[in-house]
Amino acid sequence: MKNYKPKGRLTPAAYIKGVLNGDRVLLSRAITIVESNLESDKVLAKEIIQEILPYSGKSIRIGITGVPGVGKSTFIEAFGKHLVSKGKRVAILSIDPSSQRSKGSILGDKTRMEELANMQEAYIRPSASGDTLGGVANKTGETMLLCEANGYDVILIETVGVGQSETAVHGMTDFFLLLMLSGAGDELQGIKKGIMEMADMVVINKADGDNVRMSEMARLQYQNALHIFPLSESGWSPVVSTASAIKGIGIDNVWDEVENFKELVDENGYFVKNRNHQQIDWMYNNINEELKNLFYGSKEISSQLKVLEKDIVSAKISPVKAAQNILEEFKKTF
Repeated sequence: MKNYKPKGRLTPAAYIKGVLNGDRVLLSRAITIVESNLESDKVLAKEIIQEILPYSGKSIRIGITGVPGVGKSTFIEAFGKHLVSKGKRVAILSIDPSSQRSKGSILGDKTRMEELANMQEAYIRPSASGDTLGGVANKTGETMLLCEANGYDVILIETVGVGQSETAVHGMTDFFLLLMLSGAGDELQGIKKGIMEMADMVVINKADGDNVRMSEMARLQYQNALHIFPLSESGWSPVVSTASAIKGIGIDNVWDEVENFKELVDENGYFVKNRNHQQIDWMYNNINEELKNLFYGSKEISSQLKVLEKDIVSAKISPVKAAQNILEEFKKTF
């Protein structure tokens, strides 16, 4: 193993040993290195990930998304506590593309999941996305591997809402869970068809009190809508159920369906096939990110871009021609 020790950091061996021994403090420190943009940390992160890779991949990875106000944090806490009661160790990774600027919405999740956060069997971590969706896939993916190597059986990856980041999360998980609400008019309005097509399960949350009947109606509507879509390559037919996270109703059924899904995809070979496909996608993701960093990290390119911006504004050159010119210049550097 390469003996590399950036300033203020431990050796790679120290992080690797700590992660593999279930040390939560060293897990957090290793994740910080993975999320860092320092060149020295990038080198260190690559070595750590390479060494822990054989000890990862043994968890079930679940993506969770939902419309604003659906109660994701309450649901995830109830779901996480149920999993702990089943003897599972659970890691929750929250993704917020705006977190690099605001911090608030992600860091608030940990305080809202206070009971789960205090459990030794649970680990909650905001997952920095970087500036692009590729950043989501790379950094969250590496964080996920570290959590698996640390001994977590279930990885829950939470997104802020229905948007572009859902595609990235779907591409790194085994099971995709969509949380919805009832009683908001036409139940199928306000959600993209693409998100519905990705869902392995739809849960109508807040199905309690006066909302039980409306939730059941919403369940039937979504179930009918899902039947329109072609069957997934996994062979799994998406299911719709109701739940009340605050009352703890229907949470056990969600895990039952995840286990049913896992049993099916293990038997038909889709689980391994999908994981292999995700690994290859991850490689191309990294290539794209490195190329982008190489391009925008060039001082010459940066100065030329400023000139081109002025030329575009003054109508001296079209945006298409400007892009072509700067890319031609970039090619000359190789």
